Amino acid sequence: MGDTLQHKKIELIQWLSTLDDLSIIEKIIQLRKTEETDWWHEISTAEKESIEKGLTDANAGKLKPHSEARKLYGKWL
Repeated sequence: MGDTLQHKKIELIQWLSTLDDLSIIEKIIQLRKTEETDWWHEISTAEKESIEKGLTDANAGKLKPHSEARKLYGKWL
């Protein structure tokens, strides 16, 4: 399937490179915009709160050095 997907992408790129019709190009751009999702709206409230807490801590200088994090979480990395 991976080869088929890559082949289809290449075909689309080649086709797109030959397009001279601005209306088709604009439709493709609109399609891309509608397909984009904002991951922030897809995560849970708890995840958002955790991220916001991390940012608050980072902005307040409450960070641990990378070496300390490696010691604590190294077995999962």
